[in-house]
Amino acid sequence: MQFEPGRTVLRRFFQRGASPNVVKSVRVVGDDERGLLLWVADGSPLAWLTLADGRSMHGMSLPEWLAAPKRLDRRAWQGGGILVLVPPEAAHSVWWFWRDGGAFSGWYVNLEAPAVRWDDGEVAGVDSVDHDLDIVVRPDRSWQWKDEDELVERSAYPEHYWVDDPEAVRAEGERVTKLIDTGGFPFDGRWCDFRPDPCWTVPEGFPAGWQRPRAYA
Repeated sequence: MQFEPGRTVLRRFFQRGASPNVVKSVRVVGDDERGLLLWVADGSPLAWLTLADGRSMHGMSLPEWLAAPKRLDRRAWQGGGILVLVPPEAAHSVWWFWRDGGAFSGWYVNLEAPAVRWDDGEVAGVDSVDHDLDIVVRPDRSWQWKDEDELVERSAYPEHYWVDDPEAVRAEGERVTKLIDTGGFPFDGRWCDFRPDPCWTVPEGFPAGWQRPRAYA
């Protein structure tokens, strides 16, 4: 399954169950052997699972999160546009960030389950599971782990946690850090000057079918 450049698709994340906890509307930049390259425009539709009072799950224990009532909060992506590479069959994605003036500000490695594509005709996308542990990479390729504490704390509840193998998550991150240290693709400077097609508009909302059940490989 291959997506045409310019097409708007959905990038969705799940915890346990068939309903997504994160949904983003993204634009396909390219799709080839290197992976699926996506653009998240500033102001793009976003759905984010929060507590009923609007708080996110960051900073709370997994039992507290599971016990509290929740809602899927609809909002717009803020913070500038980002470029996202979803490598084929890899358990991570790589994000490019820019400052307001357009200067490249660094990469972000999101450790996640290998993406599963789906295409219902009018709506299509890629589904994954966020593995919580991340890597922040500066323009000089110095890096640091992010959210290690969340992975450790939640791993104490394997019957409820959506990450099945925390050790594999760490191993995937260590594999990526070797690419970072050596300047290997995609940390070799490409796309750091990327600019989106000026003809691309920002979607006003999600298409019908955006809450379809999770796709599995």
